[in-house]
Amino acid sequence: MPTGVTIRPVTPTVGAELFGIDLAGPIDDATFHTIHTALLEHQVIFFRDQDISVEAHKAFGARFGQLDIHPNDPGLEGHPEVMILHADEHSERVAGAIWHSDVSCSLEPPMGSILRMFAVPESGGDTLFASMYAAYEALSDPMKQLLDGLTAIHDGAPYYREVNRILGRDDGGKTYPSSEHPVVRVHPDTQRKCLYVNRMFTTRLVGLPKSESDALLTFLFEHIRNPEFQVRFRWAPHSIAFWDNRCTQHFAVWDYFPKLRSGYRVTVKGCSPAEPGQEARGHG
Repeated sequence: MPTGVTIRPVTPTVGAELFGIDLAGPIDDATFHTIHTALLEHQVIFFRDQDISVEAHKAFGARFGQLDIHPNDPGLEGHPEVMILHADEHSERVAGAIWHSDVSCSLEPPMGSILRMFAVPESGGDTLFASMYAAYEALSDPMKQLLDGLTAIHDGAPYYREVNRILGRDDGGKTYPSSEHPVVRVHPDTQRKCLYVNRMFTTRLVGLPKSESDALLTFLFEHIRNPEFQVRFRWAPHSIAFWDNRCTQHFAVWDYFPKLRSGYRVTVKGCSPAEPGQEARGHG
């Protein structure tokens, strides 16, 4: 570990704060290795006091892979890879106020997301993160056997069209991604199993009648909300959260209306969540 860098777990299950790292400039190989290893171990990592430029934010994300462009939200002018997260007294909704894994409807969902908040309320506006490793491991053996091998449809259209309706934004009949993914995915780096269904995008389980699919998804959506799987991050100006989108879900708490909360996010492209030997299948 580079000199002066420390890692402090926030909970035994998920989340850690990293200290002694400045993300304003280039990240050397040793620091990159430390950050990447911490991300794989703790699933979401946090940095404080990172008043960095948009270019530095993008460069940091690009160390982990190609940056992605969101399928529905327009990016920052001149920087389409930078998603704007902003809420104030005029907001009718906020991004992420449902448990989810970012853009899981994509054939190749993001590997991770890096969010920097530069304006936050004095209280409220926390983000909750949940470990899908812990959620899977807490299931009974019979339930694990039932879920292993099942696939689910993740459809972006219902959620994104509702967002556009609330915002009064015309999507022009745009087609949104829809994909079939394993209910239990294997993380490509750690080889650990984790649950991969979420309330925002997962619409049905393939091969089951609707009644059974709805009942099982309802159980799983409630199961992942167990506080024992979670860490709650208290934002401060220029804090950064970097989460592994493959094995976590998150929830943005909108308890601060009408206060201001604003930040930028970059997202790193990922790979198909199909288990080894499988091919992911697009739907539309």
